[in-house]
Amino acid sequence: MQQQDILLSDLDDDGILRLTLNDSARRNALSEAMLAALAQAFADAGENSQVRVVVLAANGPAYCAGHDLKEMTAGRVAGDGGRAYFAKVMAMCSATMQAIVNCPKPVIAEVTGIATAAGCQLVASCDLAIAADTAQFSTPGVHIGLFCSTPMVALSRSVSSKHAMEMLLTGDMTPARRAEEIGLINRAVPPAELQEATMDMARKIASKSVMTLATGKRAFYAQREMPLAGAYSYASGVMVENMLARDAAEGIGAFLEKRSPQWQDQ
Repeated sequence: MQQQDILLSDLDDDGILRLTLNDSARRNALSEAMLAALAQAFADAGENSQVRVVVLAANGPAYCAGHDLKEMTAGRVAGDGGRAYFAKVMAMCSATMQAIVNCPKPVIAEVTGIATAAGCQLVASCDLAIAADTAQFSTPGVHIGLFCSTPMVALSRSVSSKHAMEMLLTGDMTPARRAEEIGLINRAVPPAELQEATMDMARKIASKSVMTLATGKRAFYAQREMPLAGAYSYASGVMVENMLARDAAEGIGAFLEKRSPQWQDQ
């Protein structure tokens, strides 16, 4: 199966890029091919001036079942028992998740079905997430003797420590409504309304200045790793530079003049 077959891409007139996991036979597992396709797609989206927002959707009953365990098991036949291969795949996965965070365009997960292990990590790595109220989430590695350590990184940055630890230690399925309560997703909606709810949010965000969104997304992820004083110092510098940007002057002027802004994305 070719990479272009397992990850579909469609860019609409509003600048919304719809990436769709399309390997339902393997429950949209994060195989080497899928990880490579996703990493490239997000790198391309970041460079494409026509893209304003990215929606990450999936075909089939599962959103993403995590790593391809058959592929991982096959790696054990190497002389080192699979150590080098496992390290390679974990590095690929970590790079892909960071590609989502580092992409200057906002990324919205549109979640159908289940998102487990690295699939749950994929959702947690996105900036926003809307799910069908029938969707479920879990980090089930403890059931098979494999703690979900890399999914833990994204999960623990999306929900509180105790909620993250409950998911990681029990491996239990978390229903969409509960995932909404703990902040893993923004909202849960009936399956028939999922795509429209996601696209409504995407269109709202796409109407903003690309420059402003990129500035804000970059600053958000940078400041949350800093001590309080450092975060304020950093964010103050970002605000100064943002105020000097053309779109900030235009937006403030439009607000004061009670008209719609004309963004130049700069």
